[in-house]
Amino acid sequence: MQSIKIYCENTKIEKSYPFGSTLMDIIIDQKIEIGNPILGAMVNNTLKELDYLIYKPKTVRFIDYTHSDGKRMYMRSLSLVLFKATVDLYPNEKLKIKHTVSNGLYCELGRIIDENMHFEMINKLRNRMLEIINLDIPFERQEIRTEHALKIFEEFGLDDKCTLMHTRKQFYSSVYRFDDVVNYFYGYLLPSSGYLKNFDLIKYYEGMLLVAPKQKEPSKLPEIIIQNKLFEIFREFKEWVDIIGVPNVGQLNLATKNGKISEIIKISEALQEKKLASIADMINKRKENLKVIFISGPSSSGKTTFAKRLSIQLSVNGYTPIVLSMDNYFLDREHTPKDKDGEYDFESPLALDIKFFNENMLDLFDGKEVNLPKFSFSTGQRTFNGSQLKLEKNSIILVEGIHALNPIVSKMIPENRKFKVYVSALTPLSIDSSNRIPTTDNRLIRRMVRDSLYRGYSALETLKRWSSVRNGEAEHIFPYQEEADVMFNTALLFELGVLKRWVEPILKEVPPIVPEYSEARRLLKFLSYILPIAEKEIPPTSILREFLDGSSFDYS
Repeated sequence: MQSIKIYCENTKIEKSYPFGSTLMDIIIDQKIEIGNPILGAMVNNTLKELDYLIYKPKTVRFIDYTHSDGKRMYMRSLSLVLFKATVDLYPNEKLKIKHTVSNGLYCELGRIIDENMHFEMINKLRNRMLEIINLDIPFERQEIRTEHALKIFEEFGLDDKCTLMHTRKQFYSSVYRFDDVVNYFYGYLLPSSGYLKNFDLIKYYEGMLLVAPKQKEPSKLPEIIIQNKLFEIFREFKEWVDIIGVPNVGQLNLATKNGKISEIIKISEALQEKKLASIADMINKRKENLKVIFISGPSSSGKTTFAKRLSIQLSVNGYTPIVLSMDNYFLDREHTPKDKDGEYDFESPLALDIKFFNENMLDLFDGKEVNLPKFSFSTGQRTFNGSQLKLEKNSIILVEGIHALNPIVSKMIPENRKFKVYVSALTPLSIDSSNRIPTTDNRLIRRMVRDSLYRGYSALETLKRWSSVRNGEAEHIFPYQEEADVMFNTALLFELGVLKRWVEPILKEVPPIVPEYSEARRLLKFLSYILPIAEKEIPPTSILREFLDGSSFDYS
């Protein structure tokens, strides 16, 4: 029998196996253990399920839940278990998987009549999920002709998936069979339901929160952190989606094909402008004491353009706005703190000269003139080029930076002087009712395009940095988002179709020999569902222009 050589990175063993062996065969043969249950594998830096058949020499690295792809596999599989439990118990209701909030995945199911009914429904669903998990039912993926898949999804009433497949136009599509139900996911699942030992399902607002384990501690569930403001901004955008009539990628693709995307662009931009005007009015109501607006948000959330557009609305209300970047208050490089690996930790608020920043703000409030610093990222030094600032009667300062809501950054400034805004790209668009679009992916795609156009970074370089950026956000930004007086969502329904044209070519440049190749492939697969949209009708003041070209704002 023909054999092939497989090199396993986990054991550092190269060994021959029969032609057509599965990844599971290798696990059993080498008795591979990696601390937690093995969920999948990177085969030549491409994610595969454990029943993957090997016909050529490969390099294999088995992954568990602590790997980002392992967690995604777990969450998709858990979602399918919830879907089956819903079909079993409430066949006339449609499960909608919405977005992440409060350390869980928010889902909705039908109309809730009263509290008792709500608790009873969730308890029944949780118990049914436990029964399904204990049965250890396999997840079976089939590649079938798309016209056959469409018939299957039509029978199950999965209309949004049918719309998506009609607009995607592929010969073959994946269908997951799970006992007596079928569904579709744009990523891989686990071998069977028995792997999903740890989860919870709890009441949350009008729906429920599906809770998966902590990524770094898979034996533990995360604490539920109430995020009322974040949830409300998602709810607000659900209303906007209803106004525009584009809840998912399939409907967006139809609008693009039917020539209605121009109207969607105009309405989306107008809704953002209306929200900006309302924030300016909120600020105006506190004008007696208010002197500084702090604008925070994670990477690529559009903070800079938001600050510039808010300035225009404040000018309409009679203010003289002054935008300052917190980046200019970075410590000189030799004084920058380092992380556990000995690298400069630019994601930490302690990389800022907090004392000097607060002194500048208080001096300005007292009517003094201050010398403004300018930080050079190329030299790592702060300089003073003669730029001075003194507030006029109607002046108001807008300070933009990722740490702007962290209390230690503005600890010397009285609360009545501050107005705080949290900005992020919380995409309300989903692929379909079972497949959400992570807001992190939206921001990562924005950042890759901007890094390529303006900073000379390749997609690979951006992907290498992203894990560090995300860790910094989780530690230093997200814990303070509920401190905001108001939240602003910079995501635009049409933006992924526009960014697709720019990001696909640079993602395709990521070579297969690097670990980041898997992430590049995942993003390319995701973008393949979305039809491209021309950027010609995007206004020059759009937040999206911060990441493309053609903005009428100066970002120097």
